[in-house]
Amino acid sequence: MLEARGNDDQLMQAYQQAYEASQSILKDLVCCLPMLRQPISMGGKNPVSEVNVSPVAKRMMTAATDSMMHSGDAELFITPMISVAGSVADHVLHAMLDGTDLQRAYVNNGGDIALWLSPEERFVVGVCDNVETGEIVTRITLKAHHCVHGIATSGWRGRSHSRGIADAVTVLAKTSAAADAAATLIANAIDLPGCQQILKRPACELSPDSDLGEMPVTVAVEKLTEQQISQALEHGKVMAEQLLKKGLVKAAYLGLSGHVVVCSRQESLLFADANEDATADTSANEALAEGKTMAKNCERVRTACTNSRM
Repeated sequence: MLEARGNDDQLMQAYQQAYEASQSILKDLVCCLPMLRQPISMGGKNPVSEVNVSPVAKRMMTAATDSMMHSGDAELFITPMISVAGSVADHVLHAMLDGTDLQRAYVNNGGDIALWLSPEERFVVGVCDNVETGEIVTRITLKAHHCVHGIATSGWRGRSHSRGIADAVTVLAKTSAAADAAATLIANAIDLPGCQQILKRPACELSPDSDLGEMPVTVAVEKLTEQQISQALEHGKVMAEQLLKKGLVKAAYLGLSGHVVVCSRQESLLFADANEDATADTSANEALAEGKTMAKNCERVRTACTNSRM
């Protein structure tokens, strides 16, 4: 899903460019899959740095390498696949912004969001601590001065496998690829090794082609004690603070069993804007109107692209 604000000509150009940029992504990534599934090592050689790869693959490699370098843990298992969804979102957003003058634009690739805001715009993020309930625990208003261009969420209850027990970890970062990678690392760190209430299975048993191979991933978590919850969240907080210290993320929201820990160096990203509740209905109506406009524009782009091939 994508959306932009601007005049009609600029919107048409942006949507056209997004459409064209998305056409070869899957094919290009398939060609690079064997390399993109290879683990990154601390200070090791970039496995795709010396070959001709797609822009998305390069974004994936950059995010994975930065995550490994800034994590402070040489034993981590990281492959470029850690940031594939965020990298795709970044790639399409970059195409939308190329040569256009938009007021606002975002690309939502299954929950990993690439975002651009002009100084007069804002973007309200609803942070959820459990993807199954969908309950919003806080809202954060992003503006251009926050320099947040990426949002991602990870956890064992989501679509991707997780080695940790976090219900949801949402990260704000400079790019969607960086947010994607960081959210995965922090979610993996929220764990209680050896805990009997946690059931894990080899990733390859759930997904034979997973880059995690035989590494155990979480499939169930029984009720935890308050002490266990605090201990697991503390593990995640250590990782989040490390990534914050290195400038890889802007904020992280860690959720487990109804408990939430927030980490950020910017006070305005720590708490919900007091005015958000009052403007929530207005924002929802604006989003509905924008969605209808976006649908019309996308249909116009699709028709134009079809006609150009006739």
